[in-house]
Amino acid sequence: MTPSRQAVPPFVHLAAHPLRWRLLNELSGSDYRVRELVTLVGEPQNLVSYHLRLLRNGGLVTTTRSSFDGRDSYYHLDLDRCAEVLVGAGAALHPALRLRTTPPAFDPPVAPAVLFVCTGNSARSAIAEALLHHHAGGRVEVLSAGSSPKPSMHPNTVRVLREEFGIDISDQSPRHLDTLADRRFDAVITLCDKAREVCPEFGEDPRWIHWSIPDPAASGDIDADSYPIFRATATEIDTRIRYLLPVLAVGGPVRRSH
Repeated sequence: MTPSRQAVPPFVHLAAHPLRWRLLNELSGSDYRVRELVTLVGEPQNLVSYHLRLLRNGGLVTTTRSSFDGRDSYYHLDLDRCAEVLVGAGAALHPALRLRTTPPAFDPPVAPAVLFVCTGNSARSAIAEALLHHHAGGRVEVLSAGSSPKPSMHPNTVRVLREEFGIDISDQSPRHLDTLADRRFDAVITLCDKAREVCPEFGEDPRWIHWSIPDPAASGDIDADSYPIFRATATEIDTRIRYLLPVLAVGGPVRRSH
């Protein structure tokens, strides 16, 4: 009896190529532009772009247009999708190999110091600060700041954290990056393409991470019409925070790319 042939799971097929695996590895730590990935993997741009396109077609990688330079795009690894297809790949080989995606407990030996940066510090970075503090349960020192901070928190930032996560930041005000010039951080995470370009150095060899997330306050609306955008932004940041926790527990620097 001839054994039936089973198709190779899509994730295995995509990830098995050495260059695609290197691209996945780089994007697992930060969002990058094509030219930065070319430098990181040391391969020609046309080849890198080709394999990025395959990863996009496979649903593992997404892109966002840079808010700093509209000619650029940032590539982002969808870790939720990766977890999903990894589970499927394990189960396809044998039921006993069904992978579990429950994240490990966050228990670093020393509380890491983390800084979130965007332009206004009234939406994205403030949401990230609140959510990391919430998920880490006090086992992290976390601050946020802006390169050009707004006078006050956006009302929908306060609302989305209160209604969706039960977090109250109504007494919090935006902070300028300059006020943290003498602080040391283990990780500096920029959530704004513009702020990434002007963010100063902090401490000695921190972990540099970029999350290319559009500004939910870009429309200038402060009423209920813009609230769904804030909710979607908070959901994305919450997902990224969940995957950040194991990285912070391990520690170690990541080189800064511009």
